[in-house]
Amino acid sequence: MKNSRSALVERKNDLYQTPPVAVLALLKVHPMPESRIWEPACGPGAIARTLRGEGFEVYATDLVDYKSDDQNEGGWDFLMESKAPPRTEIILTNPPYKIASQFAEKALELCPHVCLLLRLAFLESNRRTELLESGHLHRVYVFRNRLPMMHRDGWDGKKSGSTMALAWFCWNRTYKAATVVQRISWSQP
Repeated sequence: MKNSRSALVERKNDLYQTPPVAVLALLKVHPMPESRIWEPACGPGAIARTLRGEGFEVYATDLVDYKSDDQNEGGWDFLMESKAPPRTEIILTNPPYKIASQFAEKALELCPHVCLLLRLAFLESNRRTELLESGHLHRVYVFRNRLPMMHRDGWDGKKSGSTMALAWFCWNRTYKAATVVQRISWSQP
């Protein structure tokens, strides 16, 4: 049986742009701080563009410089940062899944509020017990309907629907209670 997963060399920077409906669904249910939002894995800027369209101030950075109008700066290695940009209290991103745990841990060091779009399977790991059970994971917003397929950058193959279950994982450093799991939905505009 052939492995349907793509090799890392084909995935390049593991860039899978987030559909706007995923961000809009989160905004309907999760209150955002009134400060600037930092999007540290912005790629060409899909999340930043959606947030700005909803009136939020966003600082969008990425390890790769995509030369996009929606990206403030490229060449930022988020995992090496020691502080958040000024006036930033929330990190909201769709991180590279292969380093999602490191992204979550670093984000919580840098900002009091963190929202990450992750595979629902992120809940399954023993290695992430502290991260998931510290009491700071406030809400997990599980999509009741699968998001439109997020094809990797440069994909020329067949476009299809997603088979991956995704959820927004939202941490709050001041929250200290059981995680609330809430089902949410999206719809095409």
